Amino acid sequence: MADDEGRPEGGTAAEEDRSHGFARHESPERRADRQWGEMLQEVRVAQTGAQILFGFLLSVAFTPRFARLGWFDKNLYAVTVVFGALATGALIAPVSVHRMLAGHRRKPQLVRTTGRLLGTGIALLFAAIACAVLLLLRVALGSGYAWAVAAVVLLWFACCWLVLPVVLKRHLEREG
Repeated sequence: MADDEGRPEGGTAAEEDRSHGFARHESPERRADRQWGEMLQEVRVAQTGAQILFGFLLSVAFTPRFARLGWFDKNLYAVTVVFGALATGALIAPVSVHRMLAGHRRKPQLVRTTGRLLGTGIALLFAAIACAVLLLLRVALGSGYAWAVAAVVLLWFACCWLVLPVVLKRHLEREG
């Protein structure tokens, strides 16, 4: 079995890090502390984006123009709000998980669980952004161009959030 970064579970931190071409010589506890700190920085960035998007989405239904939207756009809005809420929940969940597990000497499990929540939250945020971009472009441009422009925007996000990290990881593995 492997962890979220593809390393075999159960090995020492130094063995796991040497498999990527470098040695840190840190204990599992120190490694978990380092990973937790790094993950907190990632969560802060993602949480902020999700919360801002979700906040703006909540206000849209109370605008005069919302009542004039067609059924497709209203349903697209509802799906967007749900994705935004789910993303916000997944990205804030590490806080409550940490509160419940803090002091129980379970930092490696906390890091693993939080990593999964962060990945889920980012995927949900991607879905919320996709729907929000499509909705906004449908209202601003009409449905003709909206789908094409939204597809290009989503392709860009997929390249930045998925393709680039995978390509970099493979490159680094070949170097190591």
